[in-house]
Amino acid sequence: MIIDLSLILVMGVLYAAGVYLILDRSMTRVVLGLMLITNATNILILHAGGPAGFAPFYATDIAAEDYSDPLPQALVLTAIVISCAVTALILGIIYRSWLLSRADEIQDDDEDIRVAEQSSFDMEADADVEAETSEFDADEETRERQANKERRKTHSIPVQSATGSDSTEGLGA
Repeated sequence: MIIDLSLILVMGVLYAAGVYLILDRSMTRVVLGLMLITNATNILILHAGGPAGFAPFYATDIAAEDYSDPLPQALVLTAIVISCAVTALILGIIYRSWLLSRADEIQDDDEDIRVAEQSSFDMEADADVEAETSEFDADEETRERQANKERRKTHSIPVQSATGSDSTEGLGA
């Protein structure tokens, strides 16, 4: 595959400009940045598809290696449709924002300010944890004795004898 350096440079510039614009607080710039990133990604997909070849229609006199792969072209077509839909959605949001506030800049609300001012210390997540004991740390005999104790506790039930006094008899003993 022959690497086209100019295409890679254009793709890098589109990605850089798109990321720069997306990080701005203006919704219009966010849309422009998103459009630049989607175009750069489309170029990347086409470039990854390999060199241009014959149209992917079958002919007996053309070798299989000479055909172009139609999958990158289908992916780019799908990406164009999706990016148009997302752009239309964001433009609708920008229009509604402009009608309501006459601004397309994203504002901080009270909750954003409260979260930004709070401490990053979380009492539950940052508390000291005591050393936990696990049943897997003991040896086999200790685990077996504990299991037998538990079984005896759950299987012993009070039984009333003929004299009227209660006694405990184990079922498994």
